[in-house]
Amino acid sequence: MSYDIDLCDPVSGDVLTLDVPHHMRGGTYAMGGEARAHLNVTYNYAPHFYASLGEKGIRTIYGMTGAASIPLLEQAAAALGADIDPDYWKPTEGNARRALHQLSALAAMRPDGVWDGD
Repeated sequence: MSYDIDLCDPVSGDVLTLDVPHHMRGGTYAMGGEARAHLNVTYNYAPHFYASLGEKGIRTIYGMTGAASIPLLEQAAAALGADIDPDYWKPTEGNARRALHQLSALAAMRPDGVWDGD
């Protein structure tokens, strides 16, 4: 199980595309890069998202613009430890933190987009 998180056009709701494909890896990822403003994140990190983002967890950013979400994502990431495990699926704070940094990077690429997911 996972979250499919996208930055979408605020009018059409379509997932936005990027000028250059990104190579961020989540639970699933596109070989050769992903041209959409999209990241798949395992539900294994949910406890850390609730702890750092509050009662809605990662869904706190849904409906926010990319620009508005950056400070929130960076603040939540800073609240987590840096214990990254090479096993992506392991629910460490560091692995959850990396996902938050990746979402922040997507938001910086498309600050005009609106987050949607699940």
